[in-house]
Amino acid sequence: MENGAVSQSEGKDPSVFLGEIIGHPVTVKLNSGVVYRGELQSVDGYMNIALEKTDEIVNGAKRRHYGDAFVRGNNVMYISAD
Repeated sequence: MENGAVSQSEGKDPSVFLGEIIGHPVTVKLNSGVVYRGELQSVDGYMNIALEKTDEIVNGAKRRHYGDAFVRGNNVMYISAD
């Protein structure tokens, strides 16, 4: 950052960030490249994720829609707030 300014996300504990986005739309990318977009319902210390209203996207195309989805944490590459 310029002039020593700190961005909003810098220095923030990831668990605080994840707690703040519960109930909001997120994108979860897996190590396999598959992407899930849905509403974050919960996340634990192992990064296990529960989503609602979830779309599965493979190679940029929507493949399936799930009402609820559970993603095991060791498969997660990243979580992004939409």
